[in-house]
Amino acid sequence: MLNKKDAQGIVREIRVISQYVRFAGVIDSKGKVVAYERRPGHEPLLSIKNTSDQFSHLAIKTRMASQFNKQLGDVQFMWEEREKVQTISFALGKNTVWASIDKKVIRSEVLRIIDNCLPIVRKFS
Repeated sequence: MLNKKDAQGIVREIRVISQYVRFAGVIDSKGKVVAYERRPGHEPLLSIKNTSDQFSHLAIKTRMASQFNKQLGDVQFMWEEREKVQTISFALGKNTVWASIDKKVIRSEVLRIIDNCLPIVRKFS
C-alpha cells in the first residue's frame, strides 16, 4: 500500500522532470487524490467537480485495464492527447499516477517525460 509520504515524493519527482508538466498526482482506486503538485502559475483547466469526475473515470479505466493484464501483460502507461492538454497515466497497484503536459510540446519531449516517469513509478510498484 502506498503511503502519503511516498505519494508526495512521486508527484514531486515527476513534476520536476520537465517545465512542461502542468500537474502530477496520485489517485487512489476510488478516484480520490492522495497527493498532487501543480506547476506554479498555472490555473487548472477543469473545475473542482470536473476534476473529481476525471479522476473517478481514471480510477475506473485503470481497474478495467487491469482485467486484461493476465492475457496482455501489465499496462506500462497510457498517453492521451487532447486539443488543450496531453495526459499520461501509470498504474501503481490500485492507485494511478497521472500527469498533464502542455499541449504544444513536441512528442519527443513527451516520450522523454514518460521515459523518466517509468523508473519513478516502478520504484514504488
